[in-house]
Amino acid sequence: MDIHQKTRQFSGQLYKYTNVMKGWQYRFFTVDGSAGLLHYFLCEGEKPEGSTPRGSVHLAGAVICPSDEDSKTFTVNCASGDMLKLRAADARSRQEWVNGLRAVAESHTKAISATSPPLPPREHLAVLDAMGSAKTQLQNTEQADLALCRVLEAAGSTFINDPNLLLLKATSAASLHCLLQCYNILQRNQHQPARTGCPSIGKPQFLVILKMISTRS
Repeated sequence: MDIHQKTRQFSGQLYKYTNVMKGWQYRFFTVDGSAGLLHYFLCEGEKPEGSTPRGSVHLAGAVICPSDEDSKTFTVNCASGDMLKLRAADARSRQEWVNGLRAVAESHTKAISATSPPLPPREHLAVLDAMGSAKTQLQNTEQADLALCRVLEAAGSTFINDPNLLLLKATSAASLHCLLQCYNILQRNQHQPARTGCPSIGKPQFLVILKMISTRS
């Protein structure tokens, strides 16, 4: 396992317990200390810059516990309710992972408590998860819109002279713009306190809108 204490970025191979049928599976894990996220990939080679991990969990509010069943296994119990059961190569490696993950979890738990006192960690992480999902879906939608534009423009005169294709391009662009505007509004609502006389979006409505963005995009 590679550990850099300054940035708390570390990575390495671990076994991840999936279920009774699949059992233990080898996965490549990385910790983003600045974001407080634990990512895992199918293998180390699957991790190009900017790629989407197979799974991610927030470490803020998480409880990391060595297992009593052996000297290699430990669990990551997340505030969101997710639980990862992991196994390192040996006892020393397990302790390095436990210490590193606990340090990141403690740091981000304190940060959440300092910046969002009224919001319990579980609810705060639900918002972070929803925002992350919406952002990913919007990025995919932007790519799809770009691909559509390229295909239509490659059609040349057929595209220019077909009102249905022109309408399709305009509708796609307008829908994407609307979704991006909604996402920006939600971001401002998430990070800025409500001003006097300005409407505020409550948490239930906030998550519902995020779900709608993810679904429609």
